[in-house]
Amino acid sequence: MDLSNYLLMKPELSLIVVFLILILYDLFASDNAKKYYFPVACLLFLAHTVFCFTVLKETGEKFAGMYIADMARGTVKCILNVGVFLIFLQANSWLSKPESIHKRGEYFMLTILTLLGMYLMISSGHFLLFFIGLETASLPIAALVAFDKYTHHSAEAGAKYIFNAVFSSAVMLFGISFLYGACGSLYFSDIVTTLTFGPLTIMAMIFFLSGLFFKISLVPFHMWAPDVYEGAPTNVTLYLSTISKGASVFALMAILYHVFPILSEVWYVILWIIILLTITVGNLFALRQKNMKRFLAFSSISQAGYIMLSVYTGTALGMSASIYYILVYVFSNMAAFGVISAIEDKTGKVNMDDYNGLYHTNPKLSLAMMIAMFSLGGIPFTAGFFSKMFVFIAAMENGSVASIVIVILAFLNTIISLYYYLLVVKAMFINKNNSPIETLKTDSYLKTSLVFSMIGIGAVGLVSCIYEFISSVSFGM
Repeated sequence: MDLSNYLLMKPELSLIVVFLILILYDLFASDNAKKYYFPVACLLFLAHTVFCFTVLKETGEKFAGMYIADMARGTVKCILNVGVFLIFLQANSWLSKPESIHKRGEYFMLTILTLLGMYLMISSGHFLLFFIGLETASLPIAALVAFDKYTHHSAEAGAKYIFNAVFSSAVMLFGISFLYGACGSLYFSDIVTTLTFGPLTIMAMIFFLSGLFFKISLVPFHMWAPDVYEGAPTNVTLYLSTISKGASVFALMAILYHVFPILSEVWYVILWIIILLTITVGNLFALRQKNMKRFLAFSSISQAGYIMLSVYTGTALGMSASIYYILVYVFSNMAAFGVISAIEDKTGKVNMDDYNGLYHTNPKLSLAMMIAMFSLGGIPFTAGFFSKMFVFIAAMENGSVASIVIVILAFLNTIISLYYYLLVVKAMFINKNNSPIETLKTDSYLKTSLVFSMIGIGAVGLVSCIYEFISSVSFGM
């Protein structure tokens, strides 16, 4: 091994450089210079995001196959970067409060550390590197969840998250130890060639998947999510529901494809059951929620089921559909949480009833939330409509009865989800309110994040619509 091995890890090295600059700035800058910490941090991360797009096409394996870089992994990292940048923009109002302003440096550094761990998870070709990346991502997230530690719910949410994270990691590590005992190696490439179909390897896979299902909050491993999402700062909730979930789903998909193909008959059945439970339970519980953060928590559980539907296929089309779905989900969730954050920071209101009549006092925020709800619900011709359509097409690619049945059931669940997403729209545009939320003035950073999210939803939906039109015309010819 020599230093040339690290040259392929350009996204990770770039992120470490950003981290080091920010920590030195926070430690040694004068009080006057620290006034510019937030814009400097955002600009540095934006530069890192642009740099990652420039090295997107670099591929290869280093450290004897422990680290893997390819186009799919690079694309997911770029999507996560865009999402984190928008999250940073939305954090300004929260971090400008007296109780948080002195902790801006910690917030940026913890978030960057979690992102570094997710990079390692995505590019891992070895279970040791995967586990290191997972823990590097999980531990700082626990600190972020409890960031407002003097708020009772935040401290409680942090405790719940760390206990669940420790338990899920222990279960996963137990499964990895079984794999090592069965195959004598932790390299993905070695395991796939030596793995045999047997009780020990099936148990190892089930333990590993159970641990990772906790991270993605799939039913029945989801019970921690609503309480943690509600108690964490809204900006951290957004990170958990989008960035963390997107990275974990892609890592799971890569491992299923490249490590456990011989056990596909088993994990097809497991995923079929888990996906159906996740979509259904997430939708049914979302119907009962009045707190907007718990509402979107159960919504994100259901959305995770749809993402997993593309993983279930085990095909290249499924991988493409899942990456597309993650991209659309990031933009849609950013817009929804951006509106919630703007209202909560100014008024402290987070209940759905508080949104009654919002359009009359805050038409722009209402329109942004409406577009986000339409996209999350999959209403034609939003980006969310095409993401669900592509997932359904990928799931039905093999034409099996099980695939057709689960797509039909998922489609029926989509109708249920449309109802509760439209409840938010009804509250803002139709319901009467004698004392609606006053007209709010949002800061320029949050406005920029919402504009980018709206452009993302619109642009992705428009491109998808044009693509489908061209495909249909070409097919007709």
